[in-house]
Amino acid sequence: MIRVACLQLAPVLGDVAGNVERARAAIRAAVADGAHIVVLPELATSGYLFTDAAEARRAALAPEDPLLATWAAEAGRGDAVVVGGFCELGDDGLLYNSAVVMDGSGVRAVYRKTHLWDREKLLFSPGTARPPVVDAPYGRIGVLICYDLEFPEMPRALALRGADLLAVPTNWPVVPRPDGEHPPEVVAAMAAARANRVFIACCDRSGTERGERWTRGSAVVDTCGWVRAACDEENGRATADLDLNEARAKRLTALSHALADRRPELYADLLSDAPPQPSP
Repeated sequence: MIRVACLQLAPVLGDVAGNVERARAAIRAAVADGAHIVVLPELATSGYLFTDAAEARRAALAPEDPLLATWAAEAGRGDAVVVGGFCELGDDGLLYNSAVVMDGSGVRAVYRKTHLWDREKLLFSPGTARPPVVDAPYGRIGVLICYDLEFPEMPRALALRGADLLAVPTNWPVVPRPDGEHPPEVVAAMAAARANRVFIACCDRSGTERGERWTRGSAVVDTCGWVRAACDEENGRATADLDLNEARAKRLTALSHALADRRPELYADLLSDAPPQPSP
């Protein structure tokens, strides 16, 4: 069994050193508690609601920054893997909403968010590379960021490439929902997990930033689409012990298979027949 922990934190806008240190301390505590895979929120190093690109640039880091290396050091204490969001200054001079995958050896992969939400488009450049699948001692970890998860092609592509667990740093603003219902973003994660028979660990953030309240919806979802662990605290963890081998069993019945039953030879034609979407 592999322990997966989503560390729901409240980054302080622009306080890069403080945010990194708070995340480092949370990683240390989770690893000491037996976590093998640790997921942090989206833009955990910087906060989210920048007024403009110049403010974001002042909070940006390169993946090899010594501050981020402190996360790798904490991961190395327990042979763990950390996936965390950060505001990236690329070597091309552009800003990206990114996630870094680290273990005790350092940076294993960097993913740049490809589907930018709302005003993110005014701050960041969209990533152009496909999301990574990282081989870890505990299984294969795919990475998405927040809004990416709402495009069904993204989790499906990672499942087809053999991901057992999708680690998804997120920042989910509060939206209206009926009493007793899951946040809609968690519903999307549940559907994606069930459709692809993968585990999904979404790490949301907490706190209030420039008047925006966050959902505090961190959740670990199993391959049947059920929430195994959740966290709605200001600062806390959603922790679940999982057998990642379950994600490799795609057969639903003797005659049904979650991936082999696809009909990709039809999909291009189906999509090409769709009428263009009118502008709002």
